[in-house]
Amino acid sequence: MVHETFPNMRGFEWQDGYAAFTVSKSNLQDVVEYVQNQKEHHGKKKFHEEYRAFVEKHAIGYDEKYLLG
Repeated sequence: MVHETFPNMRGFEWQDGYAAFTVSKSNLQDVVEYVQNQKEHHGKKKFHEEYRAFVEKHAIGYDEKYLLG
């Protein structure tokens, strides 16, 4: 789709394994607070622990070799 929509980006390629998530506008304030408190938050729970719990909670399929790079 990228190559068809943006012909000048023919050299663009996704890396092997990637993830993209969206946030509902109704959850925007929660996301803002999460970002503002990331340093403290990740002092309690490491990113990789939270990420794995997130994909498992939401039944998002993943390949272990790509999960955290």
